[in-house]
Amino acid sequence: MSIVAPREPEICRMFGSVYLTADPKQKNYARFTVYIDTEDTYADLSVFKETNKLFADAPGIWHITTSRNFADHVLFITTNRAFADFTIYYTKARTLAGCRK
Repeated sequence: MSIVAPREPEICRMFGSVYLTADPKQKNYARFTVYIDTEDTYADLSVFKETNKLFADAPGIWHITTSRNFADHVLFITTNRAFADFTIYYTKARTLAGCRK
């Protein structure tokens, strides 16, 4: 019998370059499925979009990239919260990025 470890600690440490796709053909390349929430109250992770990849160096600070091949993380975006592994909310403040605990 195998025990599956919870994904929460892993998403709480996620930073760097992130490739987001909603293309169903690329879903198999994605490590997680995410739902982008419009309210920070219900999001699992607050994300600050960093324009410089070198400064995306802390949890929740992501450099959104257009190239899947050079991304640290590939995520599939769903429009249905029930299908998501976790939810994110884009924050405008770098200091508010990170996991909700």
